[in-house]
Amino acid sequence: MTTVSTPQVSGAAVLLRDFSLEMTGKDTPKLADAAAAVPPGTRVNVTYLGNEDLTLRRTAAQSVSRLGLTPVPHVSARRLDSPAQLREFLSALQSDGTQENVFVVGGDPADPHGPYTDSLDVIRSGLLQQHGVRQIGMSGYPEGHPQIPQAALWAALEHKAALLADEGLAGDIITQFGFDAEPVLTWIEELRGRGINLPVRVGVPGPAGVRRLLSYAARFGVGTSTSIARKYGLSLTNLMSTAGPDRFIHTLAERYDPATHGEVKLHFYTFGGLGATSAWIDGFRTKEGLK
Repeated sequence: MTTVSTPQVSGAAVLLRDFSLEMTGKDTPKLADAAAAVPPGTRVNVTYLGNEDLTLRRTAAQSVSRLGLTPVPHVSARRLDSPAQLREFLSALQSDGTQENVFVVGGDPADPHGPYTDSLDVIRSGLLQQHGVRQIGMSGYPEGHPQIPQAALWAALEHKAALLADEGLAGDIITQFGFDAEPVLTWIEELRGRGINLPVRVGVPGPAGVRRLLSYAARFGVGTSTSIARKYGLSLTNLMSTAGPDRFIHTLAERYDPATHGEVKLHFYTFGGLGATSAWIDGFRTKEGLK
């Protein structure tokens, strides 16, 4: 009797079975080339930036869908001028059939442009549900937020998770990007201890230049240059080099315990470009035995 061996799949590959990506509206012209390296149905988050308009955001979501991927348009609460503007955006998504999955975030402006002070306000408005939204993503901050106290972050997550359950909506949590797996896993343990069992997508920086990665890290408060270099393997002596998340993902996979951490996946921030990130993931998945 001939025994057929089963290819071994690494722990890192398990986390990559259903990864997600992030893009801006301006990435749309590059999306078709990048999509060739991405599995069908992959979730692609479309950001809601202040320098982009409805047409650009709408076109990006349409393009994601047309390529056989799953669009996840962002809604930035503090960038919304009025309920009418939110309705216009959601109506456009619904007309295009790209409204089922959205990601709601507070957004960058320190002062709200309109009536929504945070993502919870948007969810409470009921407008998402009225326009056919079925799944809502929200932010998580394993290493804290520069302007929001940790207690407030936990309270907001608990309220949003409870509201989704009450409304019968699916949801997930996408964390800020990080360079150290340990605080991420500790944070997920606390999340589960608080009774929040939504899937978590751990934010991972796609391959990018060391200088750019350090710049983003400083901006979002996710570690000092020295700690990042030690944990992530960046070269402070060669800031022009490029670094990928190999070490971070392997460390995360080694310490990830489904019984403790629940459902965990990866979400890639495409700091180094949508094409470069997609190609890197494709190569990494192949190397880890997933393809």
